Amino acid sequence: MGVSFRSLRFRRRGVVLRPDGMADAQLGVMNPACARLRDGVLQLYPRMVAEGNVSRIGSYRACEGGETLELEPRGFALEPEAPYELRDEPGGYGCEDPRVTFIPVIDRYVMAYVAFGPRGPEVAVAISQDGLEWERLGLVQFQESSAPVADKDAAFFPEPVRSPKGLESLAFFHRPTLELSLQDGPTAIEFIESLPPKEREGIAIGYVSLDAVRADIRALCTAVETHRLRVQLDGWGTIKVGCGTPPVRIDEGWLSVIHGVDRLAHPSGSTLLRYSAGLIVLDAQHVDRVLYRSPEPLVVPEFGGEVHGSLNHIVFPTGIDRRGEHEFDIYYGMADYQIGCGRLTISG
Repeated sequence: MGVSFRSLRFRRRGVVLRPDGMADAQLGVMNPACARLRDGVLQLYPRMVAEGNVSRIGSYRACEGGETLELEPRGFALEPEAPYELRDEPGGYGCEDPRVTFIPVIDRYVMAYVAFGPRGPEVAVAISQDGLEWERLGLVQFQESSAPVADKDAAFFPEPVRSPKGLESLAFFHRPTLELSLQDGPTAIEFIESLPPKEREGIAIGYVSLDAVRADIRALCTAVETHRLRVQLDGWGTIKVGCGTPPVRIDEGWLSVIHGVDRLAHPSGSTLLRYSAGLIVLDAQHVDRVLYRSPEPLVVPEFGGEVHGSLNHIVFPTGIDRRGEHEFDIYYGMADYQIGCGRLTISG
């Protein structure tokens, strides 16, 4: 693939946020976005799940001190209000799994999140001047397809890129989702395993015209191109892979911590689904080219809070905060119930 690292190290720093009796997070607080505000303060945006599986996106100011991190609540970044975030059917609704990227060329914080509404999960976009007050722009529409498709795990790149057709674009990860995989149970997994690898769920990249966004910020919701990344599925992520953190620029290209799902044998004789995390690096100029993928997961569920929760055996990375040229703090959901942080150190 063209990129190798002398070493990759992930050191867990512990749990940073638990439900602990919060009325609006009785079922879990998980999968946070993060961003540095204009004054340099770290802000976290966790998904908070209340009774009935109703999801809101919280807002927390981080008070940093050495190895400690205290989070001060600031209310909600988004609560379900738009028609595409609400529904009457059983199973819940709301605003889920945000990722936040500051994009200097448009001078905005851009939040991509999952709107779980009447048509199921879809990618929606909100923007902010300060990272605190958010304005909804709506659901992402794909010009190359008129049919609604379940979609998740979206995150924007911080800098413009060229699309495969040569258009100067603001690009974003997303994951078109098989309808069957939204159902629980071994039947869905068996069906997915029967598919050729290229037909299983994987990371895609959508492209928005930068000129169109400069003319009208709402063009952030119009993807004029999209394509699937060719990510090898051997070793891990054999059921599916999806975006984790927004991409960040390193010398080798665009780095992102992604998640992968595998079915493993349990000592009891049953099987379990395991969500783990690893790395990909994309070419700096041609983001449709994968230069590196972790041959093995970087992080697997090993400790109590990662193994047991609302759902078990889950490490789900969603937030990345650069701490140095080769160091990053990764914020991740633990078993769909609480939030952990770890320090990623790389050397080329």
